[in-house]
Amino acid sequence: MSALHYDSYTEARAHLKDLLDAAEKGRVATVRRDSVQAAVVDVERLRYFLASLLPASAQVVAEDGGWSVFIPGLPVAADGATFDEALIEMVDALREYAEDWQSRLLDAPNHRDNWGLVQLISLSDDDQLRDWLAGTAR
Repeated sequence: MSALHYDSYTEARAHLKDLLDAAEKGRVATVRRDSVQAAVVDVERLRYFLASLLPASAQVVAEDGGWSVFIPGLPVAADGATFDEALIEMVDALREYAEDWQSRLLDAPNHRDNWGLVQLISLSDDDQLRDWLAGTAR
């Protein structure tokens, strides 16, 4: 089976199983609707790719008997009494940022390029995000 390209939503719907099977196997699978073409991609493959493409660049600082975590260039930071607590708080802060991005920041000039990061956050579970932040993602 080669790449799958459907030129309409109706055509894709009629071949949904084939479309999803292709995505699961990592094949190119697209659907066109009017002038927009969308890719159908297996979530875990996309998450893994984004995690490898977007290093966290998290900065962790010990201060005042606790820990602070931030990612330069993002309006997201967290604190905790321990390193692990700070990472847990940072995961929560990242999830809040992703929600804000989805609801109101996606078109803001200083946030619109964070699309990949928001996808990574949304497609990852808490353990995967902690590993990504700590630089130990698999």
